[in-house]
Amino acid sequence: MIICMRQGAPRENAEHVIKAVSDAGLTPHPMYGTERTVIAVIGDERDLDIKQFRAMTGVEKVMPVLRPYRLVSRESHPEDTIVDFGDGVKIGGKNGICIMAGPCSTETEELIMDVAEQVKKRGAHFLRGGAFKPRTAPYSFQGHGEEALRWMRKAGDKFGLKVVTEILDTQHVDMMEPYIDMYQVGARNMQNFELLKALGKKNKPVLLKRGMSATMDEFLLAAEYIVKGGNSKIVLCERGIRTFCDHSRNTLDLNIVPVIKKMSHLPIVVDPSHGTGSYELVKPMAMAAVACGADGIIIEVHPRPEAAYSDGDQSVTYKTLDGVLDGIHRIAEAVGR
Repeated sequence: MIICMRQGAPRENAEHVIKAVSDAGLTPHPMYGTERTVIAVIGDERDLDIKQFRAMTGVEKVMPVLRPYRLVSRESHPEDTIVDFGDGVKIGGKNGICIMAGPCSTETEELIMDVAEQVKKRGAHFLRGGAFKPRTAPYSFQGHGEEALRWMRKAGDKFGLKVVTEILDTQHVDMMEPYIDMYQVGARNMQNFELLKALGKKNKPVLLKRGMSATMDEFLLAAEYIVKGGNSKIVLCERGIRTFCDHSRNTLDLNIVPVIKKMSHLPIVVDPSHGTGSYELVKPMAMAAVACGADGIIIEVHPRPEAAYSDGDQSVTYKTLDGVLDGIHRIAEAVGR
């Protein structure tokens, strides 16, 4: 950390800062110039309250050197984390591209059985679907809850698929556990810290989606909450962020994939369905995601998108899914995945 004093600040201001740094267990190295003093701080500053130093008399600015997260950082864990679900399904490292597919909402048992059979035939590893649906409008379909979880578990077991679905509340953590193979934390709950803490106490993988306007640091700090609790089985998910663009539902920020790979050891998958909001854009953006290093793709699939209870405009049919997967496999082969 570098602490820059204001031009002309009296020496006693700097000495007060130096003492505070020492009291915090770090080593200050002051450099007294003719116009201002700069204090270099040696040690792990991530446990410090940076705002405390910024508020001290005479301080002009404080520049952290280390990122605020440590457990999910590449510095603390140089090797890629590989999340192993058993039965040969692994996400991360040099493993192949994991495919998660299914409807936005688990509408009926018949639907989820049909979708599970069709996506399994096409090589999917996970069945996705919403049992609890957080919707912008309170009058929209909210999901069938635990009944839908039963349908998904039944379909997953029958067709050999892992099950991932969204959790909305800390009260659901234990109830959902027997039905699923991975909890999904949606964009709206990325900073639901009590939920993240609760999932940190579990030994079950978590798919953590990026918040609608979250920076990379905020995204990784959310993951840090889970790892700090004891659960390191995390898969990150880029699902698009809200910007000024109006030609797609969100802006699918594929820049973050290689940056995450550089900064963190956690695997990351991409959701081109929510990222674009258009079934026509799912294939090119899924291919682009694989090209830039994504470990997996999560896709919304529905046999009749026009009749879907939610997100029909971004759901692909089985025929369209064939083309999406063909494109993914061709890019994966080209980049050695």
